[in-house]
Amino acid sequence: MARLLFQTHTAAQTFAPSPRGNRRPAPAAPHAVGFLRALFPARPPPAKAELLRLIADQGRGLETQSDPSRLADIVSCIDALAASAPDADTVSDAAKLSGTWRLLWTTEQEQLFIVRNAPSFRTAAGDVLQVIDVPAGSLNNVITFPPSGAFVVNGSIEIQPPQRVNFRFTRAMLKGGNWEVPFPPFGKGWFDTVYLDDEIRVAKDIRGDYLVVERAPYSWNG
Repeated sequence: MARLLFQTHTAAQTFAPSPRGNRRPAPAAPHAVGFLRALFPARPPPAKAELLRLIADQGRGLETQSDPSRLADIVSCIDALAASAPDADTVSDAAKLSGTWRLLWTTEQEQLFIVRNAPSFRTAAGDVLQVIDVPAGSLNNVITFPPSGAFVVNGSIEIQPPQRVNFRFTRAMLKGGNWEVPFPPFGKGWFDTVYLDDEIRVAKDIRGDYLVVERAPYSWNG
């Protein structure tokens, strides 16, 4: 019995886990984490560069209307961007979502119709903008006609995280330097911001249309 007790005690000593082995590594100091993030910033997904390449020569979407192959490639890139961060909350950060966004490419027929046919009215479409102000709950869609004209659609918005913005248009008008022609308000719906960074925003709306916009270097104030 004494030998058995001795063997048991010896086994316990042999297989007892080392106290040092149970220690958890100390968390990295916050300043060290920040330093590493600054040193190695997150890279944008490859699909972003490919998307910007594909839409660069598409006349904001006019050329894509007659090129189904290019459209398929662009949509594939948008899907890849959305899949790169499928659970990202793109609407709760008011400062990041708000701003003057300038159109790079879209499939929205109404906007493209105005851009295409502006020369028929002896003018040309300038910047096409989507102006979002989350704290104010407002949305303005703007097609400019330099030097002083614009077609403006005003609306209200409601944020629905993680990616949806519900909207209702309340007023529309065609504006000149010192005149304004009102149109009845029309339309409501939603759009999902499927990708957002400091430079671009990509959205898909209730009708299945796509929108790619960049943060404009200026603010539109109406």
